[in-house]
Amino acid sequence: LLSPGTSRRIHYVISKGGSEALLQALAAAAQTEPPDQSTLLPLLRLLARVGQQDKKFGLKVQKAEATDIILSLTRRNLGHHLHLIHCLWVLRVCASNVTTGTTLGINGAMELIFQVITPYSKRRVRTVRAAIEVLAALLKSKSNSRRAVNRGYLGGLLRLYQDWHHNDVSNNYIYIRRGLLLCLKHITNIQLGRETFLGSQGMEILFASAEDCLSCKNLDPIITIVTQILRKCHPKEPLPVATIRSSYSFPLPGNAKVELPCEGSEGKWLKGDFESDGEEEAEKDLDNEESKEEDYDLETDVNNLRSRPVLDRPEEELGQYEAMCLELSHNFQDLESESEEEKSLEDRTESLPSTPSHFFPSATSVKHPNCRWSNQSVTEMGPDPGEKDYKVPLQSWKKKEKCRWDLISEKRDIAETAQDADSCEEEDPSRCHTLTLHLLPKEAAWHKKIIYPECEASINAGPGGRLESSDMVTNLLQKHQGDIPFHNPRFYVARAKCVKSIPDYKDLAFPDFWGHQPPPYSKPLLERKYGVQREKVLDDVRRLIQPSDVIGRTVFDLDEPSHTSPGAPGCLRFFSKFESGNLRKAIQVREFEYDLIMNADVNSNQHHQWFYFEVRDMKLEVPYRFNIINCEKFNSQFNYGMQLVMYSVKEALQGRPCWLRAGHDICYYKNHYRCSAAAGGMKGKSYYTLTFSIKFLHKDDVCYLAYHYPYTYSTMMSHLDILEQNRNPQKVYWRQQMLCQTLGGNLCPLLTITAMPDSKKREDLEQFRNRPYVFLMARVHPGESNASWVMKGTLEFLVSSDPIADLLRKCFIFKIVPMLNPDGVINGNHRCSLSGDDLNRQWLAPNSQLHPTIYHAKGLLYYLRSIGRAPVVFCDYHGHSQKKNVFLYGCSIKETLWQAGCTVDTTVITEDVGYRTLPKILDKVAPAFVMNSCSFLVEKSRESTARVVVWKEMGVLRSYTMESTYCGCSHGLYKVSKSFK
Repeated sequence: LLSPGTSRRIHYVISKGGSEALLQALAAAAQTEPPDQSTLLPLLRLLARVGQQDKKFGLKVQKAEATDIILSLTRRNLGHHLHLIHCLWVLRVCASNVTTGTTLGINGAMELIFQVITPYSKRRVRTVRAAIEVLAALLKSKSNSRRAVNRGYLGGLLRLYQDWHHNDVSNNYIYIRRGLLLCLKHITNIQLGRETFLGSQGMEILFASAEDCLSCKNLDPIITIVTQILRKCHPKEPLPVATIRSSYSFPLPGNAKVELPCEGSEGKWLKGDFESDGEEEAEKDLDNEESKEEDYDLETDVNNLRSRPVLDRPEEELGQYEAMCLELSHNFQDLESESEEEKSLEDRTESLPSTPSHFFPSATSVKHPNCRWSNQSVTEMGPDPGEKDYKVPLQSWKKKEKCRWDLISEKRDIAETAQDADSCEEEDPSRCHTLTLHLLPKEAAWHKKIIYPECEASINAGPGGRLESSDMVTNLLQKHQGDIPFHNPRFYVARAKCVKSIPDYKDLAFPDFWGHQPPPYSKPLLERKYGVQREKVLDDVRRLIQPSDVIGRTVFDLDEPSHTSPGAPGCLRFFSKFESGNLRKAIQVREFEYDLIMNADVNSNQHHQWFYFEVRDMKLEVPYRFNIINCEKFNSQFNYGMQLVMYSVKEALQGRPCWLRAGHDICYYKNHYRCSAAAGGMKGKSYYTLTFSIKFLHKDDVCYLAYHYPYTYSTMMSHLDILEQNRNPQKVYWRQQMLCQTLGGNLCPLLTITAMPDSKKREDLEQFRNRPYVFLMARVHPGESNASWVMKGTLEFLVSSDPIADLLRKCFIFKIVPMLNPDGVINGNHRCSLSGDDLNRQWLAPNSQLHPTIYHAKGLLYYLRSIGRAPVVFCDYHGHSQKKNVFLYGCSIKETLWQAGCTVDTTVITEDVGYRTLPKILDKVAPAFVMNSCSFLVEKSRESTARVVVWKEMGVLRSYTMESTYCGCSHGLYKVSKSFK
């Protein structure tokens, strides 16, 4: 049994009661006087070897009442090191069981072990090592850790570690130093241990030793444990904000109240916060619809998995959605005369969905009179824009009400869109506003030659050193080359002027205004720098113990602008009050280091992930470090090669307008900040830091940094304008309507795309009307901007001249909601709407007032089902922060039951496997798609998501959530070639 490679024999011996027999033999041998060492030594070695393999060895020792025998043998042999080391080996395996370890601690095992552990010495090193390993095993017991602290052993361990660290200059005894650190690590798992550690200067001692070890890679085991202890023992602090509730609030209609997460719901945040051993967190995403749950979350009730066609509203309400399906009744009498400037059609209306007690603006304001779609061709227009806004109950709208169809020529000049926005401001200043373009400070004279070559001397700066918008925008538009596909700054400005935001944005972000081109080259995932995380953690500790170089100056504060320190020389300036912007506070820590805090979602105290902000006044080629300190997810693709994105205004004006992946020394880790109930949050919730460094390419540039490529509401609306204008009206049927108005007063567009009928003949019109529906939607979660980019590509393809697109149009009618949560996107939210709700958790019972886009999207789906036209495919576009590639989540009864290990006889359950057809097709034709990442499980926690509700209540077999990575691909054509550590 003592020879190598005998693991199988040992397990056999254990199964036959070998451990018990050996313990009985030990008891018998220990009773002889004097003890027979020739018997005891082999017996102790056997017990140590068998005990390592026997998971119940500690309990068997207690049952055999052998703990006192082993301790007695250890005491007897304190002066005989060969015998002592055998006793220590057995003690170590006994103490590996926490209960047995506690018993040993009560009986004086720790006092005995401390007699063996000595300061640095080259003598009896094996014995010291064995004793330290026993002590580490004993201290896994919290009661033993408390006993060790109360008896002053923690300070002794620190002194022992210092002694071995300073004297082991040749690093020959790393295992002893590591063992002492493990003892400290276990003691500091309890609050009393951490407090005593801090009071004993433990942070300073271990920090100094870590700095000594950084230059030697062989000392990684030491540095790893030191870093874990320092992270754990760093004093916990609240975020440096008065409240963690969002800087923005929105009054909800009626008696609705904002329900913030309460202290009782904090369990998932507390996991491992204070009693953890500091190990790296597992890759989890607990609050994302796309993450796979444990099997216990799977739905196992067959009745709950079966389709349940039920209505959540009176059936008579469905009639209002008929106006959203005019393609089913349009007679196309104007098919041959669509080039006419305008044609009135009687008895048609685009009646908006109505719900009792919910108020919307008039048809005029629903079409944004001040920002009207003057380039629509198959879209109804409301009354004249000159009419004033007024609010009426929606139920007062009648189907027979007349409206005007505004059919505009496809070749209309682009500039007219900008003129519409100008007229918007004249007619109703409350609906539209003047926007300032954040460009460059007046001190940066270089840009004057680019933007104002003819009138450099006449430039006037506005307040704060910013140039006035009117002249700037005019001159910039003249410089714009118009070479960015599907983007026009005039269209963007026109749409942006009509956006309603809580902060009432007055500024345009330059990248959204100017547009961007794809980067000129593909970029591999960032190769992770070895040891980057521990370096950042040690930097955090350095702030605590060496605070003399910490500046601590607030340079940007969304809550208290007056408290912001004026820009010191060499200090960066920040800004985020523009569409989709999110940065709440910036604190200068050192000359080139800044702590950043993101804003929570509106009417919420959580969901910190999305960021998008401007930074200016940088120096050339200086590595600036940014720490976003209030992230919430347990892990991130930033640890696996992902980079943020950056846009340089100077680069754009020099002909290179690109969002580029940027940043080095990137890592994501748990920090020492905790949420407190006093600040309006969930007590004890942990925060995480995303840290990255950037070297800016230009001095005094204006750059924008974002979590992912931004895609604003105004970008989407102007994109629809351009698509409608550029499509081929002879081939592409395009109807742009309003699904509803959002809580914040913005419009949620609904698109219908299909092929125009070949003629007005009856058979062609029947083929047109009988095409099956495909229902697509995106951006229910505002921070998932990648979903909008996928939707953008979908729309551009569907209206293109590609033969496959033409075939798809002839085969299907596409109903598309390109942005389900406009308010969240506009106001820089990551997850929620203005009500503070995750809209993808409201599909079971949406509230018509609080969740209008979900309520009416579901109503339209109900209507299609009621007329026998339920979609053949429903797909909700999302972004995934934890995985690479693109994949689908679907719904299957059998796969869910199989995965859950349910005893239900699935052979009697009939299920169409057609839900796998589309993923299999995509796996063949789409390089970024990965079938192996797809899942068709139905979880209890996802029962209120769009995917599951549409599958259950509408009976749509192919109901999917499509996930697109924020990061890159590890598969197929786009697979990243570089590896990272």
